[in-house]
Amino acid sequence: MKDHFSDRKYIIMAMIVLPVIFFIVRLFILQVMDPSYKLSASSNVLRNVTQYPSRGLIYDRNGKLLVYNQPVYDLMVIPGQLAPFDTTEFCSILGITREYVDNELQKAREYSRFRSSVFLKQISSLTYAVLQEKLFKFPGFYVQPRTLRKYPKDIASHVLGYVGEVDRRIIQENPGYAMGDYLGITGVEKTYEEELRGEKGVNIFLVDVHNRIMGSYQDGKFDVPATVGNDINLSIDAVTQEYGEKLMRNKIGSIVAIEPATGEILSLVSAPSYDPELLVGRPRTGNFRQLSADTLNPLFNRALMAHYPAGSAFKVINGLIALQEGIINEHTNYTCPGHYTVGRLTVRCRHHIAPVALPAAIQYSCNTYFCTIFRDMLDHPKYGSVTGGFNVWADHIRSFGLGERLNADFTNELRGNVPVAGYYDRFYGENRWRSLQLVSLAIGQGELSVTPIQMANMTAAIANRGSYITPHILKNVENTDANPVSRTKHETTIDSVWFEPVIEGMYRVVNGPDGGTARLAEVPGLEICGKTGTAENPHGDDHSVFIAFAPREDPQIAISVYVENAGFGSAMAAPIASLIIEKYLTGSVSRKWLEDHILAADFINREIAETDEQEN
Repeated sequence: MKDHFSDRKYIIMAMIVLPVIFFIVRLFILQVMDPSYKLSASSNVLRNVTQYPSRGLIYDRNGKLLVYNQPVYDLMVIPGQLAPFDTTEFCSILGITREYVDNELQKAREYSRFRSSVFLKQISSLTYAVLQEKLFKFPGFYVQPRTLRKYPKDIASHVLGYVGEVDRRIIQENPGYAMGDYLGITGVEKTYEEELRGEKGVNIFLVDVHNRIMGSYQDGKFDVPATVGNDINLSIDAVTQEYGEKLMRNKIGSIVAIEPATGEILSLVSAPSYDPELLVGRPRTGNFRQLSADTLNPLFNRALMAHYPAGSAFKVINGLIALQEGIINEHTNYTCPGHYTVGRLTVRCRHHIAPVALPAAIQYSCNTYFCTIFRDMLDHPKYGSVTGGFNVWADHIRSFGLGERLNADFTNELRGNVPVAGYYDRFYGENRWRSLQLVSLAIGQGELSVTPIQMANMTAAIANRGSYITPHILKNVENTDANPVSRTKHETTIDSVWFEPVIEGMYRVVNGPDGGTARLAEVPGLEICGKTGTAENPHGDDHSVFIAFAPREDPQIAISVYVENAGFGSAMAAPIASLIIEKYLTGSVSRKWLEDHILAADFINREIAETDEQEN
């Protein structure tokens, strides 16, 4: 009997002790081993308030400020702390409607009664100054500071780009971002997002059960200050950029200017443009829709993305290739009767003295000369076939950066097109096409297409006598030794000895005593070397094209100008280029009459007027 009682005693003790041990172990796991409950408990007494950093400032090559920050404020709301308030006064201060208040408060309640959410984004400093004095009347609301971009001048919108709020797709691809963060969407803001954005900080506050702030947690011991983004210096010259945009008003096209020795982009103009302030703050979404719907497409960066025929400006490259391949020398001349005719094909040429060697052929832009040397090369027996000659020609072209992305520090650069032999095989049949069918390439037409930045880079390579540095817009990043931009030197396939005859021809185009195709571009003392082009346009008037560099020795600037539907290169593109060169090299413009002539030219409203006349 005693043993039976003893067994029951041990069983009862086990029934009591084992649950106690289980609960002790479980509590140890929950409170010590598993951090999720600790975090959950902390979240009930602590509020983490994000401190958003100011983005880095952006300067031009001379230290002129292009982009800075202005303070704005997000109005936050905690529904559980709301009390009745004067909605009429509240709406009047913020410039909102009663319907907006009701809708946003409903959204906030559905999210959480005791957690904060954004009620109204990007309140201006002026509005905040008024609101701050009366915020005590509106319990449940508080303000979180932010910054937005501000622009001292309405220039370089396509260069600078704009900043926008992240979406869920961006967050999935970049886990470091959260809803409410901003990042660069286009231009320099996007390319150098990592350098500009800075690092977020956090302030930790104690809150009560209703999420009301009771004070700083441990006197801010665990607060993390925001780190301001790095300032960056761009290579563009703000004065030249502003002047280029001024000259391109009421015109469609682009200007790209490069410093040949460094590859630094001095100016990048795409016209028409837009005021960068339009894509800042709460109006950005509506403004973006309007800009996107504009038939002139001001958001389109023509300098990097527009595909144009190279036009006669391309003849200088064909001349270099013919010299390199031994098809001609600088003294080889051809007679021009005013046209190049083979069978039923006729390519007309302007009237000029004849016969001409290469420098004069460039000076007078002789179609006959360049059609002849192009076909002589493709048909030369040393290549074995027209296809062989064409492939050699195309390889030379690509060595100047044409037909491929230059890998400039922009994310939206396009590659243009240098045709490949396979294209003609598919079109005509393998080995069934001849040089005559490709002769339009001799004068920069046909299947060849280029971007304005590629043409400026090609011009820089000529100015350098056979090499170029990858074009780039960034000069340096402050407070770091990092070099995030490529400054790779590229050698063309043309030996440096062959450039002088071509450069002599380009010099004569502008400064020839017996008349070149761009006499309007002459500026005494600057020795501008250039080449006009008239790019055929099947959809309307031809495009005006001009490439140039100056001075002839130790060039400081290389430039390409495209003006759509403006006719001959000498009429519009050449004067624009020469004015910019003069402005950049001397700091002023001496030919006020020419400047006034360019400013008065209007190719946008002219097209609208002509369309209206046709409709009437």
